[in-house]
Amino acid sequence: MKRILVCEDEEAIRDFVVINLSRAGYDVVDVASGEEAVQVYNQQEGRFDVALLDIMMPGMDGFSLCRWIREQSSEIGIIMLSAKSQEMDKVNCLMIGADDYVTKPFSPSELVARVDAIYRRVNINSARREEPKTVVSGPFVLDCQSRTVKKNGEDIELTQVEYHIMEYLLKNSNTALDRKTILRHIWGDAYYGDDKVVDVNIRRLRMKIEDDPSNPGYIQTIWGFGYKWNV
Repeated sequence: MKRILVCEDEEAIRDFVVINLSRAGYDVVDVASGEEAVQVYNQQEGRFDVALLDIMMPGMDGFSLCRWIREQSSEIGIIMLSAKSQEMDKVNCLMIGADDYVTKPFSPSELVARVDAIYRRVNINSARREEPKTVVSGPFVLDCQSRTVKKNGEDIELTQVEYHIMEYLLKNSNTALDRKTILRHIWGDAYYGDDKVVDVNIRRLRMKIEDDPSNPGYIQTIWGFGYKWNV
C-alpha cells in the first residue's frame, strides 16, 4: 500500500488533501501539527513513502519538520505545501531536503500528479538499492554497478547490448525466454525491427562466453521459442 503522511494545520485543506489522495489509492495518515507528525512518524517506525508538509504552522513549522524527517530517512519523498510563492521559499525547501514544492491554491489533479511522481521516484530508487550488486552463475560474475562480466576471473569484453542480454539471462536462470520477450526487454516496446536481431546478438555473445560456441552449454536454444541460461 502507498503510504503518505500529511501534516496540515488547516482542517479544511487537510480534509481536501486526504480525500483526494485516498481516492488516488494512498493510505493517508493525517496530523495537524509538526509535533504530532514526529510522534506519529516514530509510532509508525517511519513506514511512509511520502510526506506532505505545510510550511506555515504554529510550533514546529514545516521547515523544521522537513529537516527532522530527512535526518531520519534519506529515502522518503518530501513535498512542501505553502501559500507562499516566493522563489526563495522554494529554494529553501529544496536546500533542506524536500523533493518538491506545491503552492496553494492547487487543483486535486496537480496535487495527485506531484505525489505520484515522487512516489514513483522513491520506489525506483528503493528497487535499485535492493538489486544485488553482483550476480554469480557458475564461472561467471556479473557486476551490476560497473556493468562488467568476468569468467573464471577474466574480463569478457561485451557491447552494451550483449551485457544487457547476459544480465537478463542470468537474472532469469533456467527460465525459457521467448525471442519477443527478450526483444522488448533489451530494445524496448518502440523497436519495430525483426526479432532475428536477438539471434545475431546471442550468436556473438556465445562466441565470447562459451567454451565451444558450436556446442553451447550456457545459453541453450529452445527451438521454435527462444533461449535459456543453463548453469
